[in-house]
Amino acid sequence: MREIERHRMTDPRPVVPVLQPGEGDLPGDAYLPATPETTLWGRLPCASDAPVLSIESGATVTIDTVSHEGVLDDQGRDPLAYFASHGVPAEGVLRDAVAIAASDASGRDAAADGPHVVTGPVEVRGARPGDLLKLTVVTATPRVPYGVVSNRHGRGALPGEYPLGADPVSVFAGVDQGPDGLVGTMPMVPGGPPVVRFPLRPFLGIMGVAVAGDERPHSVPPGPHGGNIDINLLTEESSLYLPVQVDGALAYVGDPHFAQGDGEVALTAMEASLRVTLRFDVVPHDVAVTEFGELAGPLVETREHLVPTGMDPDLDEAVRACVRAAIALLRARWGMDETLAYAYLSAATDFDISQVVDLVTGVHARIRVADFDGVARGGVSRG
Repeated sequence: MREIERHRMTDPRPVVPVLQPGEGDLPGDAYLPATPETTLWGRLPCASDAPVLSIESGATVTIDTVSHEGVLDDQGRDPLAYFASHGVPAEGVLRDAVAIAASDASGRDAAADGPHVVTGPVEVRGARPGDLLKLTVVTATPRVPYGVVSNRHGRGALPGEYPLGADPVSVFAGVDQGPDGLVGTMPMVPGGPPVVRFPLRPFLGIMGVAVAGDERPHSVPPGPHGGNIDINLLTEESSLYLPVQVDGALAYVGDPHFAQGDGEVALTAMEASLRVTLRFDVVPHDVAVTEFGELAGPLVETREHLVPTGMDPDLDEAVRACVRAAIALLRARWGMDETLAYAYLSAATDFDISQVVDLVTGVHARIRVADFDGVARGGVSRG
């Protein structure tokens, strides 16, 4: 792994305190640490996996997540040594990251499995196939004052063009206090100033439910189960709805980010460990159909938008899938004629590229709920 710059964490009093396992605020009804026993590395849960925690619908759980950056084999699989090379003292490296990197419990095959460390699964009692599981991000708190952005061969938006050299590239990014909140920092040229600064918007790249059967999915491609959807709207106060595929849902989270632009073009964004508190709510099938129609895949809800998604290895097909999902949502939610819904989407809705780097590309549409103020739920649909 080539380090193309020597940006170092030199401030002895970082603006973000290090949140080691079990330390600091744990506001949820339950706490789920990231240990070799409570995580999967490179694979996602399936129906045959036993839950590491069981909760009732409506409960909140504070969950520690561990970024894969700094623990991967091509970075030495030694977080203490890797981050020390960037000026991070031993006490600034997460103990759970060290334990996971050193453990053989995951059985991860570096050549065949994905990179992501996933915490879970969590059983939500009463969830059944046909229901939706609503995952609401209550808090998303950085656990460390630094992150990493990587580009590896054969991946990213420009495979074959980047990295420029023979080795994968890893860029160390710091965290600073800006006038409007925390910002990420990285150099504009190798070795020193000037430094570019960009706002942090922490979110989880992976939020999902277990698939049916006894085969664990690869952690990279997203799908109807959610997984590695990399939608940067899933910050605090936002929710993700997922079609439940197995009893208990068996939910999980991972791939924590401090910041990401739509597209995530280099392969990763600013990857760094988060402590999140999530609320888990089961939405019964009849209620789900009334609210959203028959969802075939993930749906995001923010304070301002409903956000249907489309996914496919071909980006054009992902766009088409997202448009179809948006039309179906408008018909189910407000009874909008599909021809008029198609026109409305063209006039008023942004279709954003979620990511182009995860084998299955993603697109999401931001439908403003305020545009439908005064329209009754269900409306009058054309039969």
